[in-house]
Amino acid sequence: MQQISRLLDANRNWAKEMVEKDPEFFQRLVHIQRPDYLWIGCSDSRVPPDQITQTKPGEIFIHRNVANLVIHTDMNLLSVLQYAVEVLEVKHVIVCGHYGCGGVKAAMTRHHYGLINKWLRHIKDVYRFHQKELDAIKDEMQRLNRLIELNIIEQVYHLGDTSIVQRAWKKRNSPTLHGWVYELADGIIRPLIEIQPGSHLDHPIYEFDDLEV
Repeated sequence: MQQISRLLDANRNWAKEMVEKDPEFFQRLVHIQRPDYLWIGCSDSRVPPDQITQTKPGEIFIHRNVANLVIHTDMNLLSVLQYAVEVLEVKHVIVCGHYGCGGVKAAMTRHHYGLINKWLRHIKDVYRFHQKELDAIKDEMQRLNRLIELNIIEQVYHLGDTSIVQRAWKKRNSPTLHGWVYELADGIIRPLIEIQPGSHLDHPIYEFDDLEV
């Protein structure tokens, strides 16, 4: 119980400190939520989005899962995406993974992990798409980190493939899509890909031409 109490004590201290610095801080948050960013990141506890971007409460809408995947049958992800894009009207959607990702590392093996096998299957597909490039990398860590980068890029394309994003592009020429990778060793985020509103996707079969706006 002491471990849990530590979190609650820390929360009370933080709330008190915020009010001392800015008496209206919480009242402003009560009345409106209008973030400019949707962050789709990994669940890894070493990658807290608000801390590594120095964003404040109310500035960034967050969804996290194992290995920062954008899966078209994941109703949780799609619900977050739709709300962020259509209701909050975010200007940017960021997929941020990180080097040394355990989920991607697990997907590179043939080990049976149980239920999570079905989730990791999507990363294995990314490996298959890029097998020639990846198999040419002899160093195991470099191969892992390259798959992490390719996985991020693939998830950004998946965002663009959704009718949610394509409809927003037609309606309000937003949001811009970003793929970033975070380096645990130095705390720096490195951009990998950016897709501007209305850009052509990786394959025209994914583009909808009859969306209502």
